[in-house]
Amino acid sequence: MLIERIEGKWIADFVEVFGLCRVKPGEVAAVLSESQSRSVLAELAELALIQMGAKVFHVRLVTPRLTEAVPLRSTGTTVAIEGLEPVIQALSSSQFIVDCTVEGLLHSVERAALLAKGARIMMISNEHPEILERLKPSPTVHEKCQLGARLITEASSMRVTSAAGTDLTVDLNGVQGRGSAGIADQPGSFGYWPAGLCICYPSNGSVNGTLVLDSGDVNLTFKRYFASPVTLRIENDFVTAIEGQGLDAELMRSYYASWNDRDAYAISHVGWGMAPKARWDSLVMYDKRDTNGTELRAFAGNFLISTGANPAAGRFTSCHFDFPMRNCTVSLDGREVVRQGVLQAELA
Repeated sequence: MLIERIEGKWIADFVEVFGLCRVKPGEVAAVLSESQSRSVLAELAELALIQMGAKVFHVRLVTPRLTEAVPLRSTGTTVAIEGLEPVIQALSSSQFIVDCTVEGLLHSVERAALLAKGARIMMISNEHPEILERLKPSPTVHEKCQLGARLITEASSMRVTSAAGTDLTVDLNGVQGRGSAGIADQPGSFGYWPAGLCICYPSNGSVNGTLVLDSGDVNLTFKRYFASPVTLRIENDFVTAIEGQGLDAELMRSYYASWNDRDAYAISHVGWGMAPKARWDSLVMYDKRDTNGTELRAFAGNFLISTGANPAAGRFTSCHFDFPMRNCTVSLDGREVVRQGVLQAELA
């Protein structure tokens, strides 16, 4: 197990990343955390911001009591704010927010209110700092991610296929693509670290087909690789069947069913990974408590599909699965942007 302590090199990494986010001397910066946060991340953020001359304050919330019957992992949706208006006012009135909550503000219902006055949010994934050290944001990758986002926005359809049997279509009409390599440098922008994704939140009724999660693909909610194939049948956004004979399929059926919530089975977001330094095989190198698995969402050329909260479709649920898949081909209006797990053309 890795040790969590302040290291000079990690303060320097945080300074570098916050510099990419255009943190300036005199800016008001808030560090948001909760009682179950990885404290070393909040401490590193504070020290880096002070070194950069920012005016720093902390908002530390109490991690709320569980309301579900099952453990929550990798949801991207912190519930620690609980809609508290004084907290929202304090955070949104700052210029830069460092999100060190356990699950993060990515899908949080308060996210829009926190950004409304122009604050920039940098979400630090609940990872051991060694992982962050390896995967600092890159301006070059950030530009490519923004290009990928434009390609999604301009396309009318996405098709995903694989030799394992995946054949999925996504209607992209009216859908806004999003691309980020973890740089929040504009008013109202949101970044996260590690990062490197091109994604979108499909609108209602737009995702259909068959998804085959093959051996070596990843279930990041469970932080485990698939050992045997699991097939998801998807109709008008919703998983209607989970097929497979192995333990992986049994665990998924059990966890989904425990929610007793139709929206838990709905598609959240789809896209592909863009980070060349992120590694598919890294999950075997860390204890589960040391990693949130965000690296595997971003490894270059993976097709990432998630179920759970989808703000574009008006669905909010705490059940969230992320499935990074290898060896898929992703096409936008017939143009391949990923071929058998390899980024193509200007995205490469």
